[in-house]
Amino acid sequence: MKRIMTIQDISCVGKCSLTVALPIISAAGVEAAVLPTAVLSTHTAFSKFTFCDLTDEIPKISDVYGELGIGFDAIYTGYLGSFRQLELVGDFIDRHGRGAMIVVDPAMADNGQLYKGFTEDFALAMGKLCGKADLIIPNLTEASFMLGVPYNPDYDEEYIRALLRSLTGLGSRYAALTGIGFSEDEIGVYAYDSVTDSYFSYFNERLPVSFHGTGDIYASAAVGALMRGRSVNDSLALAVDYTLECMRKTMADENHRFYGVNFEEALPMYIERLK
Repeated sequence: MKRIMTIQDISCVGKCSLTVALPIISAAGVEAAVLPTAVLSTHTAFSKFTFCDLTDEIPKISDVYGELGIGFDAIYTGYLGSFRQLELVGDFIDRHGRGAMIVVDPAMADNGQLYKGFTEDFALAMGKLCGKADLIIPNLTEASFMLGVPYNPDYDEEYIRALLRSLTGLGSRYAALTGIGFSEDEIGVYAYDSVTDSYFSYFNERLPVSFHGTGDIYASAAVGALMRGRSVNDSLALAVDYTLECMRKTMADENHRFYGVNFEEALPMYIERLK
């Protein structure tokens, strides 16, 4: 069984980051090792939450893995909350990532705005971490900030292709832009392989809703599929379909919780597609 190390925060209540990464990766039939960067009572969309910073634990945990000889088939990073965490996670990848698939989801912005507490300098530093990855999975806002270019929601296909080429210029082989669509009724992913100089796109239905945590769900599903031997393109497409199914299940539940989607109910579809 392959092992993925995923590095991001954990919100004890709130369907995002590690609380979706761990079950989705496990459902894929892959061992999910976790390195929590912080513990929150709830995610930050709640009106009140606690926060416990675990930054100082990262190098200690890394040292133990080195001493025990524990290795990973993939290292997948999500939300990282400080320059120090970017530095330490970069060190972790340098130390433990040899031979592993490195996937970075630069979770820090959406809808043209950085998340609270982040700066343009942080986005540029996140771009440097992306240079250590094989695959990066930003949305359009994150890509724009990492590249230091204006956010352009009125894009066309050539603009997206140029942006993807610039993203792989940060150092990764693959770049995949999520939340992309060229009509009002479609949304999906557009990706680029800098080695073969080839593009890939896959779209499905755009629903008239938006839910917290779907980016984390998407990245986790893609990484799980990769570790089950699916190609990058197949993994990115499956993650689109699974995320959509999660949203459909949520819309069908009149009592769904405001803070995330019913990803658990869609896991049977994900597992079946991985067979």
